[in-house]
Amino acid sequence: MNGIRLHNVTVAYDRRPALHHVSGTFAPGSMTAVVGPNGAGKTTLLKAVAGLSPVDQGSVDRGGLAQEKIALLPQATALDRGFPISCLDVVMLGHCVRLGAFRAFGAAERDRALQALEAVGLAGFAGRRVGTLSAGQFQRVLFARLLVQDAPLILLDEPFNAVDARTAADLMAVLRRWHGEGRTIIAVLHDLDLVAREFPDCLMLAREQIAWCDTATALSAANRLRARMMAEAWAEDAETCARAA
Repeated sequence: MNGIRLHNVTVAYDRRPALHHVSGTFAPGSMTAVVGPNGAGKTTLLKAVAGLSPVDQGSVDRGGLAQEKIALLPQATALDRGFPISCLDVVMLGHCVRLGAFRAFGAAERDRALQALEAVGLAGFAGRRVGTLSAGQFQRVLFARLLVQDAPLILLDEPFNAVDARTAADLMAVLRRWHGEGRTIIAVLHDLDLVAREFPDCLMLAREQIAWCDTATALSAANRLRARMMAEAWAEDAETCARAA
């Protein structure tokens, strides 16, 4: 796949700015952490890359990548686990994205879904209802769905939030495997120690782009201070600016 190129990307909700003038490229096969203060536009950036949030200014060039080739893992808190569905059913949804919602799936697809559950440490959980799972177990199910989807571009919104240390370590191992396979990974994260240890590239946001480069440089004390100062100065009623491209 080609790189994902952002040119002067600006996104607003009800004319209120969420993301301003972000430009850069997620190189093919790169693994990039997106960091910044709360409200910095990190989730908005993922949605823009996925094509789920319209861009007010600028453009997102996905290099011709089809929608079904993009896998998005939203924040777990945004998902309703009250629906009576099994772990296997959730994982099978990954086939729907890749092969189409109206295709009848057979033994091969079921076996692949079972293998994905086993790969994330949930062998024997196929029939369990998702509403009975812990936060960590549910996140493992969602990672199994991504394994089945088999997309070259993977977008993760706080994938390790509210999970235990063992689950976080196991799921980080899955990310390393994807990276080794040449997939492009973009992950919103808050744990800067994890980012520094595991992610080669980093995009720091504070609604505007603070840094987009190697992780050590992006996480410099000067960049962290700038992001914090910009967050403290945000005006929630500001309108989208019209900076030239």
